[in-house]
Amino acid sequence: MLLQTVRPNIVQAIRAFRVDDLMRAAQESGQHFLFANLTETQSKQDVLEGIAAAFLFPTHFGKNLDALYDCMTDLVHKSGSQPGFVVVLEQIPDNPKFDRESREQLLDVFRDAADYWADRKVPFRCFYSFQ
Repeated sequence: MLLQTVRPNIVQAIRAFRVDDLMRAAQESGQHFLFANLTETQSKQDVLEGIAAAFLFPTHFGKNLDALYDCMTDLVHKSGSQPGFVVVLEQIPDNPKFDRESREQLLDVFRDAADYWADRKVPFRCFYSFQ
């Protein structure tokens, strides 16, 4: 029932939600749960590598924002129909190597992915927190 309280295609701060509750809600609704703990990351490259490892992206992942978008949309779409997604990006860095502009660019990729999936009537909810 937790996911019924959140718009189906959104990128938002995790706030009052707990990761375990989101994981359970994804499982109960049959949706994919993608979780990346980015606590150990410092730079854009670190963040992209952390997400790629956590989400099990293919080895040919280009480690740039365009490749991230492609992996979150087209690559997954080509693998068949999708039930929906709950994505958690925990502890996105907040430092000079990964500044506000870098964080916004990263979140824009997930906003664009949410729009992509909305056009296909597939729920895509992304939650994030900062270090």
